[in-house]
Amino acid sequence: MAKRNMIEREKKRAKLVAKYEVRRESLRKVLKDPDASFDDKQAASTSLQKLPRDGSYTRQVNRCSITGRTRGVYRKFGLARHKLREAAMRGEVPGLKMASW
Repeated sequence: MAKRNMIEREKKRAKLVAKYEVRRESLRKVLKDPDASFDDKQAASTSLQKLPRDGSYTRQVNRCSITGRTRGVYRKFGLARHKLREAAMRGEVPGLKMASW
């Protein structure tokens, strides 16, 4: 089981990402625009840097919904490999078959 503070930190990051998503997207659009002036791009770049780092979606980490583990998490199921295997053995994951030969 992951430490409680790490799980809470991820929840906080998710809230920040949702809060600053529109603002970050508009600033990135200005930076990618070939018709924007140099001053506009520079102002957009500085204002983007002033936003909180945890507001960036790339800082989010996938976690297992049961244990909170960060590594070996399958996006499709939201489970770590250990818990996915256990759930598959119990037949709780629809459409998933264990390989055997």
